[in-house]
Amino acid sequence: MTAPPFPPDSSPGTRDRRELCLSRLSFADLAGFGDDDHLAAFQVFARSCAAIAAKKSPLRNGAPATPALNAIANAALCQEVREPAQARRFFEAHFWPFRVSAKGLAPSISGFLTGYYEPIVEGSSLRTHNFMAPALGRPDNLAALARYPDRAAIEAGAIERHTAPIVWLRDPVEVFLVQVQGSARVRLADGGLLRLAYAGRNGHPYTSIGRILIDTGEIAEADMSLATLKQWIRAHGQNPGDGGAALMHRNKSYVFFSRHEECEPARGPIGGQGISLTALRSIAIDRAIWPYGLPFWIAAHLPWRGSSSSPFRRLMIAQDTGSAITGPARADIFLGSGDDAGARAGDIRHAGDVVVLLPAAEVPDP
Repeated sequence: MTAPPFPPDSSPGTRDRRELCLSRLSFADLAGFGDDDHLAAFQVFARSCAAIAAKKSPLRNGAPATPALNAIANAALCQEVREPAQARRFFEAHFWPFRVSAKGLAPSISGFLTGYYEPIVEGSSLRTHNFMAPALGRPDNLAALARYPDRAAIEAGAIERHTAPIVWLRDPVEVFLVQVQGSARVRLADGGLLRLAYAGRNGHPYTSIGRILIDTGEIAEADMSLATLKQWIRAHGQNPGDGGAALMHRNKSYVFFSRHEECEPARGPIGGQGISLTALRSIAIDRAIWPYGLPFWIAAHLPWRGSSSSPFRRLMIAQDTGSAITGPARADIFLGSGDDAGARAGDIRHAGDVVVLLPAAEVPDP
């Protein structure tokens, strides 16, 4: 085991260095690595490299790219990589794999994996009887207040002079779940299509309301899903004072959106790095620890193809983040868009190997 190889001028915060332990591996230690589609992974990596090289401002600031990662990004953009074998050689030449664990745990202790997706929902540009819940734009005073109102206060009108609805969705739980995912594609009643992208949050901590229902015995853990959660909230009411509304208010975090008129179905939503995500190649990581663009090897048995678990061994690229994604060995896998992706994403809460590929130039000799 070695100390985390971060140079002093770009290292994560002190809290994060205390939490992080890395166990040095070789690529030969990564079972299934040779069977992956390295060219597909490189193409996703190259999009991150373009953002790094252009010093593109991310949607959500994170740990800065190290000098070595900047150099690799520029090298990737200067090479024509057209074959899987070329891509594999590039990763193996420029990176070194380390199994990630939290300090105090044995290196063999697995990481924790979840899944997320881009909802596709119905909506309206105007408030109607069928669409009564607003998805709000970024308030003009969001950065001005040290302590911003929580979810309950916002829904009660505390900031109505500082923001406006971008679009109206079916009901509050529809908005809530779009906020949890951080993006959405909206089919408008007039036939149009728009995309909601993350534009900020109120700064309150995220609380899993699904976990609350499990812990209180309202829903068995084996039965919990996005559909079950929606059904429970709607059955218990969403008006002020109702049980469904009270549950949602337990999560004081509130996400705001920006509107994107151009909506290409083939492209994924915009992630924290400010670029489009790719299903089964993009992951969300703890942005306080890891810079965007780092490759990770994720290995686990997951229900990623359907209800039954099967081996998942893929080279993934850190391109997103989330308020619930905290800790060094934590990864949230982007599954894609729509209900099928949502069903698979909701079923993933599994242990797995989280291996970070760190720039070889920053790795000390063993």
